[in-house]
Amino acid sequence: MTGSPPDHTTGPLSGLRVFDMTRVLAGPTCTQILGDLGAGVIKIERPGRGDDSRGMGPPYLTDAQGKDTAESAYFLSVNRNKRSVTLNLTTEEGQELARRMIGKCDVVVENFRTGALAQYGLAYDQIREAYPALVYCSVTGFGQTGPYAERGGYDYLVQGMGGIMSVTGEPGDAPTKVGVGVSDIITGMYAAIAIQAALRHRDLTGEGQHIDMALLDSQVAWLSYVGENYLVSGEMPQRLGNQHPNIMPYQVFRASDGLMVLAVGNDAQFTRFCEFAECPDLAADERYTTNARRVKNRDGLTPVLADIIASKSIAHWVEGLVGVNVPCSPINTIDQVFADPQVVARKMKINMPHPHLSGETMDLIASPLRLSRSPVSYRQAPPQLGEHTAEVLEELLEMDEKKMAALREKGVI
Repeated sequence: MTGSPPDHTTGPLSGLRVFDMTRVLAGPTCTQILGDLGAGVIKIERPGRGDDSRGMGPPYLTDAQGKDTAESAYFLSVNRNKRSVTLNLTTEEGQELARRMIGKCDVVVENFRTGALAQYGLAYDQIREAYPALVYCSVTGFGQTGPYAERGGYDYLVQGMGGIMSVTGEPGDAPTKVGVGVSDIITGMYAAIAIQAALRHRDLTGEGQHIDMALLDSQVAWLSYVGENYLVSGEMPQRLGNQHPNIMPYQVFRASDGLMVLAVGNDAQFTRFCEFAECPDLAADERYTTNARRVKNRDGLTPVLADIIASKSIAHWVEGLVGVNVPCSPINTIDQVFADPQVVARKMKINMPHPHLSGETMDLIASPLRLSRSPVSYRQAPPQLGEHTAEVLEELLEMDEKKMAALREKGVI
């Protein structure tokens, strides 16, 4: 065994062990959330190659000499608080080791294609009898049922199929995907919620269960009020660019020195905006006195507001409107985000030591979960491939070095 096991004694999920057979983004998002909350996550990776996302760069983490490592920023973003174990699931011995380790775990999370794990004897129906209290979460593109069940799912496809692209972008232009893999990330978040609910059920009844999470389901759910607008009205939602379908004015405007966001959420805020902007006649205009009227008459109001806002700087509007409790903000670039005083105060950038950096630290984005009595913890930097194989096999299966050497020789670990 190399080193000592990380501390799993902190956090609301401490004491739970997760067998993580996920890769890329949706599944790893889920298991990182569980790890941040204290669960001990064992990340299973293919010997020699590992999680596909390790190679999804540049950029890559650089070592102390400034050279690229084998760890992409993509991989680093969703793999902290995990221990990496290399295991060849295509071999009978690898499959048997997996089953034995699963027997020591509370949760399995996997994102193989629907039905793919059956060939390894690791599908839920194949192990549920041996481990009746196990919570087993499958994350796929389209779920375990339905005509698309056997298809591979990718965030970009699901953004297209799930409708979010149809309402994203400027009117008349091509549909636009969201700038990050939101379908993957939201599915991972939903999966983490479902797992915790299933664990609560297990604690009350002793029963485990299978959780069937699908990117497309999650994306459809995430349509939220836009999807409900259609269900209620029967009218097809259209792309509005940076405008809101149900609130007005709630959009991007160009000030004299750049773009900014004005987010007027109610009629009182609109009145205060007009007072600050020295255009009280707009607040009194019958076409604009209520949000519903402003939404219906947005084509007339938008150019008027655009001319008013263009006459002053971003700082003028942000400082002045925030002072009268009207939401307004600049549009920050990513560097500006991490320099923002509120982001800094909330400590949304953290530093963790990393073995590639000779004891120095690396920057990561913090968890947004703030629990007053059982906070998240940052115990383990994103692991190197197979970094904890020996440690975990000794800890869970009491395997000695001689046996591990034989398994390495055969390519099982």
